[in-house]
Amino acid sequence: MNHKRLLMSGLCLLAALGAPGRVSAQLLPLNDYKKIATITIPGGLAAFDIGWADSDNGRYYLAERTTAGAGFIAVIDTQTLKFLYTIPADATTGTQFVGTVPGSGTSGPNGVVAIPYLNQLYAGDGDSTVKVVDLAMKSIVATIPTGGKARADELAYDPVDHIVMIANPNESTPFLTFISTDTQKILGTIPYPRQSGLEQPVWDGQVGRFLISVPASGSSAGSVDRIDPIAMQVTERLFTSCSPAGLALGPFQHVMTSCGQVIDGRSGQHLAFSAAGQNGTTISGDEIWFNPGDNRYYFGAANTGVVDAETNTPLGFLPEANPGNHSIAADSNTNRIFVPVTGVGVKVFARTGQ
Repeated sequence: MNHKRLLMSGLCLLAALGAPGRVSAQLLPLNDYKKIATITIPGGLAAFDIGWADSDNGRYYLAERTTAGAGFIAVIDTQTLKFLYTIPADATTGTQFVGTVPGSGTSGPNGVVAIPYLNQLYAGDGDSTVKVVDLAMKSIVATIPTGGKARADELAYDPVDHIVMIANPNESTPFLTFISTDTQKILGTIPYPRQSGLEQPVWDGQVGRFLISVPASGSSAGSVDRIDPIAMQVTERLFTSCSPAGLALGPFQHVMTSCGQVIDGRSGQHLAFSAAGQNGTTISGDEIWFNPGDNRYYFGAANTGVVDAETNTPLGFLPEANPGNHSIAADSNTNRIFVPVTGVGVKVFARTGQ
């Protein structure tokens, strides 16, 4: 996801779906959460991007872009809360991530998604390629060019058709690329002319479609687009009244955007709306994560907000001042929340008694 400053409105949602008007409430740190660990990463965190929790295998993966030629994926055990290793395991041999190249606008790795049954991880890299990681070998085993010049960013996986969809948001014409995980070949692309970027995608297995957040551009405030992975076509645009970046699919086919708008993924109806909280306290974010283990959304941002996914009610913030940045993920088995912090490491939060 882009690490630019996002222009997003705050979030204070309807207390109950369908209720008229809006609700403002003072949002405070949540006393039933506490920080249980800070996991340091060798070499530090200077330019991290997306984090991904693989709850089935108890692993958390974080993309770190650092300096030129020195990008890596940090791997953490979500049970023991220990740093395990980086990928590639040996930075002196084999294929590398590009890292951050000063003055070029190139950085990677960016988005990451684990595919447990293949024991693989796919990551967007700064040279417009997708890198395929063999998790047993701890190394990059394939490089798939997407045909652009700038970075390949966030991605999602369709486990039914074995397709990865990844966004190239920084091209003069942004585009989406579809990749077969069976053959590691490009299946096709969708261009987005007159669009200034593309953000977080998710897979919606109930309707067999990808969803992707499309930020504001020109006269459009933004949208969530529904995409057929086989036809490789946009089948519907669910327009928003705010500019979305992060995206998560919660219960009842509700789609939560990082700018605070909730959409019915079936009808496109707006179910809840953005509004500012009291005293300037708001919930917003970049990457967001739905955790089915506790039925809550977590917003990657400086204030790291928490929202009840059943009622879409904002609950408050994790209990440290400025605990995070723009990246967040949760392990649904332990309900631990992983929040990377520049120059510090990965902070881990949990609710009392869990």
